[in-house]
Amino acid sequence: MTNYQQLTQALVEITKPVSLFIRNHREQVSKSDIELKDFNSLVSYVDKTAEEMLVTGLKELVPEAGFIAEEGTETQRGQRFNWIIDPLDGTTNFLHGIPIFAISVALMEDKELVCGMVWEIGQNECFTAWKNGGAFLNGKAIQVNSNHELKNTLLATGFPYYDFDRKQSFLNLLSSFFEKTRGVRRLGSAATDLAYVACGRFDAFFEYGLSPWDVAAGALLVKEAGGEVTDYSGTNDYLFGREIAAGSKSIFEPFLAEIQAHMH
Repeated sequence: MTNYQQLTQALVEITKPVSLFIRNHREQVSKSDIELKDFNSLVSYVDKTAEEMLVTGLKELVPEAGFIAEEGTETQRGQRFNWIIDPLDGTTNFLHGIPIFAISVALMEDKELVCGMVWEIGQNECFTAWKNGGAFLNGKAIQVNSNHELKNTLLATGFPYYDFDRKQSFLNLLSSFFEKTRGVRRLGSAATDLAYVACGRFDAFFEYGLSPWDVAAGALLVKEAGGEVTDYSGTNDYLFGREIAAGSKSIFEPFLAEIQAHMH
């Protein structure tokens, strides 16, 4: 029987020096250090080094585990366990001096998320969760909001930055949410958005065009904090299906219905 709590605590210890490395290099990245990976997708030596540090530590923690990692440091898949890693979610924020970016790491056993951690570096907040263990912020239990009306909610989203095929549908959805909620925020880090849903700062989050490493840890946080996570169809294909809807159960039905009315 795997002890997910112990694994999560060990993950936090492995991540501490990585968070310090990223924090210490905030002022040191120059324009010449920045590479364009894909259209509107930036990367620097900080992302790559952070991922290498994480992979090295995690290989020792679960030697048989494989990796699904954004920067491709390690691509070997495991039969039973796989770490899903984003060493720096919010790279564009980081490179522009905007203090919202996070390390996101999750462990998948077979096809189930069992451990997750989002370390938001700007405020030095470490969010953790493990299967059937609840969700925590710096060691204190957290839970999703309990608003019962959409009009009282604050939502988060991410803007499309490469997949513009559904842009107009997304803008129509945004327009509808502007009128039916207290507002919509766009922080630039999906991992942070999901962590904020888990601790009740946001009521819900939606975005399309995402990768597994953007959402894996955050999705587990929301679920373990008592929330709901699906794709836009209301099914469970949010990890690899490139779209996610996450929020408190009390408003999830009208929230998802609004998404489905616009995002075809």
